[in-house]
Amino acid sequence: MPTRPRQHLIFDADDTLWENNVVFEGVIADFIAWLDHPGMTADEVRSVMDGIEREHAARFGYGTKVFELTLEETVRRLHAGRLTAADAQRIALLMARLRWDRLDIIDGVPETLAELRRRHDLLLLTKGDQEEQVRKIERSGLAELFRRTLVTPEKTEATYRGVVADERLDARKTWMIGNSPKSDILPAVAAGLRAVFIAHPHTWRLEVVALPETDARILRITKFRELLRLF
Repeated sequence: MPTRPRQHLIFDADDTLWENNVVFEGVIADFIAWLDHPGMTADEVRSVMDGIEREHAARFGYGTKVFELTLEETVRRLHAGRLTAADAQRIALLMARLRWDRLDIIDGVPETLAELRRRHDLLLLTKGDQEEQVRKIERSGLAELFRRTLVTPEKTEATYRGVVADERLDARKTWMIGNSPKSDILPAVAAGLRAVFIAHPHTWRLEVVALPETDARILRITKFRELLRLF
């Protein structure tokens, strides 16, 4: 088998290496059921919450602390501006699931990364709260498989250009690999990289945007292990 050219592979973390949004979705479902709004359906409550999430992401960034603010603000907006001590206590109980004491690593990730590391340069790039994301990386047990792990508040075209410059990467040999069209794929391609989109059934709805149907710079796979046939 011919030797494959050495590439720089930049990996997303949440919902690419380990499950993340499905945990949030479970909390959201229980939150809406507890709220039990008398005049709104669950979908209508979720729509209000999504709008607040967008506002908070733009103002405060990402992570469980911002998510908790979103739950509290949702209660206020739907309860005439009131957030009682009992409401805050209930939200705190729901938030206990988001301490990230344990991560559910996606099938095939450790062994695939270990094999890819033998022939390519591996970096991890995740966005969100610095302390929280570092904690997840440590809990995952995967950090040693990457030359470097990076946490950034946001992933934009400028972010990727900065990583390429700081790490002295050859953009023509650099790939971004992740599940988010909005954060992982489109800005990376705009920065001159190529990308591998790994579809995930529970990608955060704020991260879902349309990808071009035909773009040679974007490859699509459904399982993490399929990276071994690409690289």
